[in-house]
Amino acid sequence: MSLIGHDEAWREWRKALDSTRMHHAWLLVGPKGMGKALFARAAAAELVAEAGVPQPPSDRHPDILFPEHPPEKGEEKKVEAGETDIKRKRSIPVEEIRRLQRRLNTRPTLGGRRAVIIDPADDLETSASNALLKSLEEPPVGTFFLLVSHRPGRLLPTIRSRCRILRFPALPSDEVARIVSREAPQADSATRAAAVAAAEGSPGAALGFVDQELGGLHGIMERLVIEGDEHFTLRGAMAAEIGAKPDRERQMATLDLARAVLGAALPRVNAAQQARIIEAHAEIARLSVAAPTANFDPGLLMMEIGGLLASAALPREAA
Repeated sequence: MSLIGHDEAWREWRKALDSTRMHHAWLLVGPKGMGKALFARAAAAELVAEAGVPQPPSDRHPDILFPEHPPEKGEEKKVEAGETDIKRKRSIPVEEIRRLQRRLNTRPTLGGRRAVIIDPADDLETSASNALLKSLEEPPVGTFFLLVSHRPGRLLPTIRSRCRILRFPALPSDEVARIVSREAPQADSATRAAAVAAAEGSPGAALGFVDQELGGLHGIMERLVIEGDEHFTLRGAMAAEIGAKPDRERQMATLDLARAVLGAALPRVNAAQQARIIEAHAEIARLSVAAPTANFDPGLLMMEIGGLLASAALPREAA
């Protein structure tokens, strides 16, 4: 996906790059799927480039460093074999930051500048965050940090305070729809509509939703919020549409879609139903936070989502 909607971010970055006092740490903030990591790589390539010196691609550049999510236990052989389909840990441990800091004790290879991209910084373990803070407080000469963050509230306030913020706002739905139509022409109209609704302004998220084929599920969810489900018919249809054993990615996509459906319905209903929608939305948001690490039974989780959607339409007693 090309970089879209980043004109203001580029203006701010290049203005700083052309100045005599380039800030040493940048926090790239915005919804997931906005292309912040792609921007970070392209910006880092501009930062380290030296006139007259051939530059390798950013993912192989010796002066662009990426602290990694280490491989899961048992995946080491895949790494040694050069395979790309490797299961990695969810967090960035302190050992990765310490390895980075040892590298920062050396001089850049091809020029006078070095860039460090942490994607996403939200995944730093507490000890890793504390270790990184030391480098942000006393950055090596010529070293610049680009921290990608989908949820900056998870970062230490002391890290946020040492970074210059670069914002990547959500795009209008019509712009996301155009991107989805261009990048995923094979998707049917229902799938595209579901993807745009669930993505909440994030083109990357929308394209991820296209892969989940949630068009049929979108329609069922909208009916649940409007009609309720006194006889559990729609919840049964929803379970069938999701599948008997949805993987974690599909579960998360379903939760995001449910939140989007509730949010879209809010302006169209009376005050009593608005209160039910807000309550259901809050509960689904809580499930969204817990789901990535909790060991929910997929079937029960999907029934819970269906019940919350139905509760937005029906009085409490009937739901």
